[in-house]
Amino acid sequence: MDGVNDTKTALVTGANKGIGLAIARGLGSIGFTVAVGARDEKNREKAVEELRAAGIDAFGVALDVTSEDSVAAAAKGLDRLDVLVNNAGIGGKLDGGAQDPTTLDLDVLRTVLDTNVFGVVRVTNAMLPLLREAESPRIVNVSSNMGSLKLRTGPVLAAYAPSKTMLNSITVQYARVLADTNVIINAACPGYVATDFTGYAGTRTPEQGAAIAVKLATLPDDGPRGGFFDDAGEIPW
Repeated sequence: MDGVNDTKTALVTGANKGIGLAIARGLGSIGFTVAVGARDEKNREKAVEELRAAGIDAFGVALDVTSEDSVAAAAKGLDRLDVLVNNAGIGGKLDGGAQDPTTLDLDVLRTVLDTNVFGVVRVTNAMLPLLREAESPRIVNVSSNMGSLKLRTGPVLAAYAPSKTMLNSITVQYARVLADTNVIINAACPGYVATDFTGYAGTRTPEQGAAIAVKLATLPDDGPRGGFFDDAGEIPW
């Protein structure tokens, strides 16, 4: 095997900013070629330029996780894939009691689930054939401890929080089916990170938030499967 073919490729969805960009930077800095998955071409190319300026081998992938056609085209455009980080996610509309469970806007719920859960399934299933060909494939689903039924952290968000609960649950289902394969899948909680997602109110930097995803993306072959982790370890959920 020559050196070129030895370079592992990681696809990070929603990688044009915030935690996604930090995950891409983290993986790139340890030698991965990084595929920057994002919907907006301008933002995607800006992120690629930023990563390349830091000496990272990066390229853009047009990817809208809510579109079957976009996801299929993205998978077709990749030659190899060793790591998939499902980072793309949305918080959903908040105004007018849209995420108060007693006045929950079902359209908001559908929209949030379409990105945060269905989007992860779309992308994962499209990329699995490529991942199965890799030596040590890893899938990381970026979740939130707001989805923990036990911890009940953060404000009441009856679309966003349950979307992460379902994401954790579906991560377990994948882990069960992939138990006898070399594909390792886990969920990660970045913590309360200062990004536009939180109105920059978070206490952690994007780099700090990205660390757990990078760790799970580079687990050894005997690493945990179907777990939910943050920097401190496994999260009760």
